[in-house]
Amino acid sequence: MNIPVLHIMQKELLLEFRLKYAFNGVLLFLVSTIFVGYLSFAGAIDKAGWNALFWIILLFTAMNVSLKSFVQERGGLLLYYYVLFKPQWVIQAKIFYNALLLIILSLIGLGIYTLFFGNPIQSIPLFVVNMILGVAGLSTILSMMSAIASKAQNNFTLMSILSFPLVLPLLLVTIKTSLSALDGGVIATQWRDLVVSVLLSMITLVLSNVLFPYIWRE
Repeated sequence: MNIPVLHIMQKELLLEFRLKYAFNGVLLFLVSTIFVGYLSFAGAIDKAGWNALFWIILLFTAMNVSLKSFVQERGGLLLYYYVLFKPQWVIQAKIFYNALLLIILSLIGLGIYTLFFGNPIQSIPLFVVNMILGVAGLSTILSMMSAIASKAQNNFTLMSILSFPLVLPLLLVTIKTSLSALDGGVIATQWRDLVVSVLLSMITLVLSNVLFPYIWRE
């Protein structure tokens, strides 16, 4: 990670502290969604349902975080970026910052989720590692799709449509691995699925660095 990427991430962090409603809004969405799920499914959910509901909540939280990556930056600010930074630096900073934010939110969400729904996880290390890799992958995919969707007016709908084919394989792998963690699986036996999650994220990151410059010039 080079210095310009860190500078852009620092700007994002300072902006987040200045406009606290952005983080607080996503956190409120996360907590309220968990609470609504608790009211709907408390006492009537098995391990598979517990796992599926958790990842559904994380997916929509990730979409809320990633959507604002480029929507809030238009016109003069994007031109300012264009003059100072390479496009690869911008997309890398957005992806890494969103990944960091999502990891924090997912850890908070996991704590709140287990508080309401109980903790059926038998292998916490595997579950947490898989969750971190999963949300990092979601950040990579959704940040790139947010950049594409920012060129259109109906950003959320377009991002959802474009992201679905890329997000689905990652979700299938992460849901399978986290379900294994609920059943007592360990990292040593599930390392192949973890590697697949890393590879999916790396492939998307490479494609982002290749494709984003063409979007950047528009």
